[in-house]
Amino acid sequence: MIHGTFGTGSGVLLIAPVRGLASEAPKTIAALESFAPARVGLGVSLDELRSLHDYFVVGEGEPVVPLTSNETSEVRGLVRFGEVRVPNPSFVEVLRWAWSRGSTVEALDPDEDRTAALFAEHIGYFELVRRTVRERRVARSPPAPSSPDEFALEWDQEVAAGRGSRDYAEARDRYLVERLSELAAQGTSVAAVIDRERFDSVRSLLTAGTPASVR
Repeated sequence: MIHGTFGTGSGVLLIAPVRGLASEAPKTIAALESFAPARVGLGVSLDELRSLHDYFVVGEGEPVVPLTSNETSEVRGLVRFGEVRVPNPSFVEVLRWAWSRGSTVEALDPDEDRTAALFAEHIGYFELVRRTVRERRVARSPPAPSSPDEFALEWDQEVAAGRGSRDYAEARDRYLVERLSELAAQGTSVAAVIDRERFDSVRSLLTAGTPASVR
């Protein structure tokens, strides 16, 4: 997990745990506890946020979560670093943390329609084919770095190596930063929790300067 604080005054805390790794969840909550934000944003769409809350926070039983072949391969590659859970345990624990305090968590990603429009805008037929080939290649031979942090970055670099995929990811990150900036403009401290591979892009978009601290 990596995290950093940005801006002046109350500022913005950006937390980026490795997706799926159970050991990242308590680190994420510890960072939230230390910063004590007035508001929290999560790098998911509103529909995803509602599903996580309804089924995994307040629901009586957790449903079975189907995985794509690419997601299954990612889990298999990550499991050597510890227990892996689906959906992202860090996101679920953030929602539980906020719910126990009566706090609202804001969705920072675009909704399904907007996401589909961004995908269609940036990823054409040939990029889609190349992306599918890359996903199959990395599924057969996942990266084997020495840390989960490096694994998350290398996995994303393999899958999203094409120009269209990079532009699509940046468009999503721009939307997230706009939403995050709206929350921060209200004058209260804000924390945002996103997937590890998005940290550098969001940090660059969030500020042109140097963050107060990055760990």
